[in-house]
Amino acid sequence: MALLLKTTKFIETQIDQFLDVVSDAALLFQLAMEDYLMGRNSQFEERLAQIREREQKADDLRVAIERYLYERTLIPENRGDVLAILENTDEVIDNIKDSLLQFSIEMPVINPELNDLWMQTTRASVSAVEQLVSAVRSFFQDLPAVNNYIHKVYFFEREADQLGEKLRRLIFSLDIELSRKSQLRFFAIHIEKISDYAQAVCDRLAIYTIKRQL
Repeated sequence: MALLLKTTKFIETQIDQFLDVVSDAALLFQLAMEDYLMGRNSQFEERLAQIREREQKADDLRVAIERYLYERTLIPENRGDVLAILENTDEVIDNIKDSLLQFSIEMPVINPELNDLWMQTTRASVSAVEQLVSAVRSFFQDLPAVNNYIHKVYFFEREADQLGEKLRRLIFSLDIELSRKSQLRFFAIHIEKISDYAQAVCDRLAIYTIKRQL
């Protein structure tokens, strides 16, 4: 981080805390999906509440970091890139929360035969977010390692897409009403899209990394 910022311990700590919160939200999302599929509705709602808290904490940390960067620490030509990284990463946690909120509102009935593929897709998307967190952390602390983590994000995004396609095909092979198939497809796509958001952040992060290496 010292290469990019006029480093202060405050900023280092705040950015690390922000990334920890994003990672926590992704892991809580996976646990929430397990709870939902197993019918543990009260635990699912507790996970959603925890993710809401993480989302608020992430927003507060991002705002504090941005204010500090504007007022004191960051040279102007790099400030925009750093702020964009933080804002784009914050959107990932927003989408994690929004996805679970839709589950809480609609409470779709997921057939047990979908559970395995549903969790495989979930785990792939969560892995993409975890690797994104590592990529962003490396951008500030270990620039040469960024591309390795970006590669892993892309790998897990492709894995989520492939598993998600299998899941949707399985959904439409079930002997259930078309309206239920459409609803389950909607939620399956939401699971996949979490990895898409992680990839979108990495697309920008790759550009910012090249700029810093020039």
